[in-house]
Amino acid sequence: MSQPLVLEAPLPVQADRAVEVVTFGCRLNAYESEAIRARAAEDGLTGAVVFNTCAVTGEAVRQARQAIRKARRERPGARVIVTGCAAQIDPAAFAAMPEVDLVLGNALKAAPGAYAPTESRVKVNDIFSVTETAHHLVDGRKKVNFGDRARAYVEVQNGCDHRCTFCVIPYGRGNSRSAGAGEVVEQVRRLVAQGYREVVLTGVDITSWGQDLPGTPTLGQLVARILKLVPELPRLRLSSIDAAEIDPDLMRVIAEDPRLQPHLHLSLQAGDDMILKRMKRRHSRADGLRLIERVRAVRPDTAFGADLIAGFPTETDAMFANTVSLIEEAGLAYLHVFPFSPRPGTPAAKMPQLSRAVVKARAERLRAAGEDALRRHLDGRLGRTVHGLVEREGLARAEDFTEVAFESDLEGLAPAGSIVPLTITGHDGRKALARLVPKSA
Repeated sequence: MSQPLVLEAPLPVQADRAVEVVTFGCRLNAYESEAIRARAAEDGLTGAVVFNTCAVTGEAVRQARQAIRKARRERPGARVIVTGCAAQIDPAAFAAMPEVDLVLGNALKAAPGAYAPTESRVKVNDIFSVTETAHHLVDGRKKVNFGDRARAYVEVQNGCDHRCTFCVIPYGRGNSRSAGAGEVVEQVRRLVAQGYREVVLTGVDITSWGQDLPGTPTLGQLVARILKLVPELPRLRLSSIDAAEIDPDLMRVIAEDPRLQPHLHLSLQAGDDMILKRMKRRHSRADGLRLIERVRAVRPDTAFGADLIAGFPTETDAMFANTVSLIEEAGLAYLHVFPFSPRPGTPAAKMPQLSRAVVKARAERLRAAGEDALRRHLDGRLGRTVHGLVEREGLARAEDFTEVAFESDLEGLAPAGSIVPLTITGHDGRKALARLVPKSA
């Protein structure tokens, strides 16, 4: 399973909206929050705060509960609704909170009528009974807001059929199920018509897309179809993918179509084979390195990110050292580091645990190694001219997802959502620094 990215903090509440949606967790949750906002408006919900929660770590759950209590103190008259993975997995815990008015399961959070008046405080069904994803698709014919006007997200898949020993997400998302290719293409076309210059395909385990559809199409075939049928789309990007499942069609598109952006975020989790086996991952250390080598052979400018877990049960100093050394050996640029968090009901929670002090120290060491990796990546970009998708004034993302800061555009040549040439002149260790290339250059 491709473990979602946990954000450092929930996305900010939009105070000017009748319904405030506070998002925790992965980009898929951020995407689905737009569907929640649209559905709540259609259901006539007003004066409410909806918490779209994450369950990937115990810390994510703790943050959600803390935010719920704070919202009740600050807005005593608001209706408080809790949904998302944490609510799906443990609805009773949230229903027991006096601050909460309604708990909605993941399958219902964007369903018609989900936010209509009800006497029930808990509406959570069996997530494994869900067989479709359609009501999560944001309707591209309407104005939507993904936090910036530059990129939009399209959910192509939900759920996961794999059972990694550390992961609770399948119990929040259910089994893998794919959105139809026709739906996805039409959604991308509508978003481009709204003005989005980049679309990100997202899901829980997107490399499994198509395995439940007639003819078992591949993710690579879906990507090729989007690029062929929506020629007006400048940039297509993939979210986190499983290193065990890059199909030949996807490799071919990576090699042949520059509109598929040269940035892959891999769900590696560890660099030691014994730990990978105990995690029940489907790849070895060598498999991960081989995949990166294959991609670089056909697309040398590709930048790689990875999810890594620090302090998995039974991890020795030597095993951890194998994960640290993987960062430089693989030439990773971006890391998402997760201190191991035992999730109730998972096999890893029953394994011999490391002390929290060791877990914390190893996570800090991985983050420091990640900072070094990012600096190496930025060093390698000096002097290059990239095409940045402007997210807001003075800040853009290059094709390989490098964050690029450039001098304020006083002449209005680089508005949000535009793609502009930028020459990288330096960096501050976190982002590249660049100058805007004049059109005449």
